[in-house]
Amino acid sequence: MVGNSIEAGEGAGRPHAKRILVTGASGTLGRVIVPGLAQAGFRLQLNDLAHFPDELPDGVDFVAADLTDQGALAAACPEDVTDIIHFGGINTELSSKAILDANILGSLNVFEVARMREARVIYASSNHTIGFHPRGATLTIDDPYRPDGYYGLSKAYVELLGRLFYDKHGVESVHLRIGSCVPEPVDTRHLATWLSYPDLVRLMIAALTVPNPGYAVVWGISRNTRRWWIGDDAQRIGYFPQDDAEAYADRVNAETGEAVSLAFQGASHCAIGYTRDEPGERL
Repeated sequence: MVGNSIEAGEGAGRPHAKRILVTGASGTLGRVIVPGLAQAGFRLQLNDLAHFPDELPDGVDFVAADLTDQGALAAACPEDVTDIIHFGGINTELSSKAILDANILGSLNVFEVARMREARVIYASSNHTIGFHPRGATLTIDDPYRPDGYYGLSKAYVELLGRLFYDKHGVESVHLRIGSCVPEPVDTRHLATWLSYPDLVRLMIAALTVPNPGYAVVWGISRNTRRWWIGDDAQRIGYFPQDDAEAYADRVNAETGEAVSLAFQGASHCAIGYTRDEPGERL
């Protein structure tokens, strides 16, 4: 069934040489990738402020640490870590101060710890880095940033942070511009932006196992017929999504919202605090 299973590949369940720290492990998507990666045989160390709410898979440990405390984060990161999956921080639009502390300072600490451990970073970026591009535009990763709020701005910052740390320190990073990662599409926008849970795990495994990715940016979406986003590093890192939101097209709801939300790719994030005139003057 579409979006409900991942095929067991060669070596699934066997221990990997990689040792991975997962920040934000207790969040919605952390709770998806942790069992998926554990089942694939990766050795995981989980981190969050909130305790992991599900049963820990065999061999998986949890350590609470605040991303804004670099010393605490380093103490929670095993010396032999090879990769840091960074899903921690604030995952929606909030005040600039909250975003600055959690998403910008916290991510800077993650990259500093990655540099110390000589580890790769897999970063949960977002489609909100480009949210003010108009609906109907087909984008590649070479199109300019148009963040739709402080949250999207923080994600653009960390993509540039990854570029800096690769060019200056050789820290590899793969930045995943996640679209709408939900169990199944619920509205017409999701027909373009959906990322299924199984494809999320496939994306993580590709980012972890590709040799020498350098610096990469990948649209975090499934193989959607109506996708807006193309021209990324997906094939270079070996990500080949298998699900398509089109399978749900006959039962999704029509998208609703303010004119601003319906005009831009970032949807409701664009409308938060919007003070300009009608969006037609902004396109």
